[in-house]
Amino acid sequence: MAMDAITIDDAGAPDHGQTRTEAVMAAIRGRLAARQLTPGDRLPSIRRFAAAMQVSPSTVVEAYDRLAAEGLIRARRGSGFYVTGGGLPPLALTSAASPRERAVDPFWVSRQSLDADPAVLKPGCGWLPPDWMPDEALRRGFRALARSQGAILSDYGSTRGSPALRRLLLGRFAEEGLAAGPEQLLLTGSGTQALDLVCRFLLRPGDTVLVDDPCYFNFQALLRAHQLRVLGVPYTPSGPDIAAFEALAATERPRLYITNSGLHNPTGASLSAQTAYRILRAATACDLTIVEDEIFADFEPEPSPRLATLDGLDRVIRIGSFSKTLSASVRCGYIAARADWIDGLVDLQVATCFGGPGPVAADLVAGVLTGGSYRKHMEELRRRLAQARREVAARLEPLGIRPWLAPRGGFYLWCRLPEGIDSAELARLALARDVVLAPGNVFSVSQSAGGFMRFNVAQSRDQRVVEVLRQAMAELREGVRA
Repeated sequence: MAMDAITIDDAGAPDHGQTRTEAVMAAIRGRLAARQLTPGDRLPSIRRFAAAMQVSPSTVVEAYDRLAAEGLIRARRGSGFYVTGGGLPPLALTSAASPRERAVDPFWVSRQSLDADPAVLKPGCGWLPPDWMPDEALRRGFRALARSQGAILSDYGSTRGSPALRRLLLGRFAEEGLAAGPEQLLLTGSGTQALDLVCRFLLRPGDTVLVDDPCYFNFQALLRAHQLRVLGVPYTPSGPDIAAFEALAATERPRLYITNSGLHNPTGASLSAQTAYRILRAATACDLTIVEDEIFADFEPEPSPRLATLDGLDRVIRIGSFSKTLSASVRCGYIAARADWIDGLVDLQVATCFGGPGPVAADLVAGVLTGGSYRKHMEELRRRLAQARREVAARLEPLGIRPWLAPRGGFYLWCRLPEGIDSAELARLALARDVVLAPGNVFSVSQSAGGFMRFNVAQSRDQRVVEVLRQAMAELREGVRA
């Protein structure tokens, strides 16, 4: 059935918040989804549809061109535009598996957080809300890039990444006492890609890797994807349990140890100087390489000891990114390491990704970091997060949920649940009430953190979070009594 035969009287002006072009595109997509248009049907003429939508013909031309670029429609010379059917959605969209059917494993929180409807509350996710991020500084940066040379907007970057951002990072390293040259720094597509490259470069399937227990759940997911043997070191308020670390390093001969020294994820703890010294001594004795993830460094009010600074990038590799402080949408990370390792990592990144972050992402990050607003943004973030940590801890206290420690900074509270409450079951019940939580065992290699939960304080301010926790805990207790 041709669209000329379909009534389009209801095609009014664009909804508030849509551009006129987007409104025209939405009208076409709506008819496709409702099967009012099927493959082979002809769309109305540009002038007719412009009159129906109360827009200019040029707006309809642009909308049709965009839909054609998406493969939904195509033009026939002298005849008009027709539905292709290539992008036609199925009549019913269903998930491959219900969220509540999935195993609560290191992928669980990531999938629920990334795929959640905007209305779902996400106290278990690992990033700040959009209104906490420096949107205006990013907008200024984008405007500046739009006026820049065409090569930045359309060309590949150099193999080591933006010189401007690398110079800036080296300057920041020098301020903390870490002397590094340009040959020791490589920009990557993200912090996760930085770790992936290091694993590809240094490890082979079956190698042993040490991680903290608990640790960031995606460390485990990535290491298992590389078919590595993962061992956990119990974590304490001052860093890894050093006796356990020394024993594992000596007996298991691991190739790599991965950690957050400052504002550890998920506990919020920071490494002590004494523990840092003993870690480096054990690593030297066992020829162990250390990867230190610095993603939360700027959230510390005062820097805590850093393995990379103490070691001088000899056997310590520093990785980091800007997704927590600037934007998770503008992906850009880095690796700082020995010059000979960086040289090999450059080739590996070219082979697997044909380079690191594009010039747009890297230069945008550099522009925001050099602007005076970044320092003020971080000062404000630290202030807001300190208040949020106090408020969220106070709200959780009446439920019997208490922080393991009081972090020096950052947005995580690692909390112990009341006796008898399993965090995985609590998370499943909360998900049924549109709240995504981060249960303890997704962070634990030994699966010994079932009585813990990680809370993102910036995402936990809504009173509904506490109400859902109260309801779900009551349901769990009722089930035990039954």
